[in-house]
Amino acid sequence: MKEHRDILIKGLIALAAIIIIFASLSRLLLSGSDTLAEHAAKHSLAPTTEAPAITLTPAPTPESSINVTEDSYTEEITPSPEPTEDPEVQIQKQFYFAPLTEDQKSFITGCSYPDTEEELAISYDDLRYLHIMHYDFEGNLAEGELICHNYIAQDLLEIFYELYLNEYQLERVTLIENYGGDDTLSMEDNNTSCFNYRVVDNTTNLSKHAYGLAIDINPFYNPYVTYPGGKIRISPKGSEAYADRDADFPYKIDESDLCYKLFKEHGFTWGGDWNSMKDYQHFQKTMK
Repeated sequence: MKEHRDILIKGLIALAAIIIIFASLSRLLLSGSDTLAEHAAKHSLAPTTEAPAITLTPAPTPESSINVTEDSYTEEITPSPEPTEDPEVQIQKQFYFAPLTEDQKSFITGCSYPDTEEELAISYDDLRYLHIMHYDFEGNLAEGELICHNYIAQDLLEIFYELYLNEYQLERVTLIENYGGDDTLSMEDNNTSCFNYRVVDNTTNLSKHAYGLAIDINPFYNPYVTYPGGKIRISPKGSEAYADRDADFPYKIDESDLCYKLFKEHGFTWGGDWNSMKDYQHFQKTMK
């Protein structure tokens, strides 16, 4: 009996201990516990303050894809003096034509334009000063000057501008006054020229050059070939090798040449198409 009593007492003591421990744990949990929401609020990894907003500044919109200034132009050209009268037409600053100024009239009088009281076939008012740029035989840019009839001024402006864009080479383009009005000297120097009040060689007929309606292009390499008395005559002197149009050489004007194509497109006649003579340098236009 005593043995059963001892076992009962031990069981009661153990049960009491369990009850005491359970009660302590319950108080601890009730006094210090958090809900899941409260725990999350206290121990979350998210920042306790709101993160600052990130402002994305848009990239500036460019005004243009390329900003080209006058100073960025790589080929420096010293502008020639602007004409005293407003140009009748101007493709760009270096390509224009205009009526002759008084200084220009004075410059040509007594040379390409006769100094006479007699009535001439053309007047100053019919003529135009034409300024261009071109590439010389070294591939450098050079200024060019021509005097022509107003009737072909627009044609020449467009033709020479197209030649310039294609870097077509002309050895020199200067006024015939620089050769004293001597067409032979101008050709020998391979000068491209237009107006010169003169007659056709060995005739009394005025040349189309006298009206400013004809132009000679790179004349030394595109000579003037005639057959007086059945004998061949080639001008200028020294250009005989270039009379052979089957030969291959630079600066030759033929039907495949850009210069030929442009002049034909503008209604000019080419001296290389003539039958009784050949003037490979020569283009002319008839007024309508």
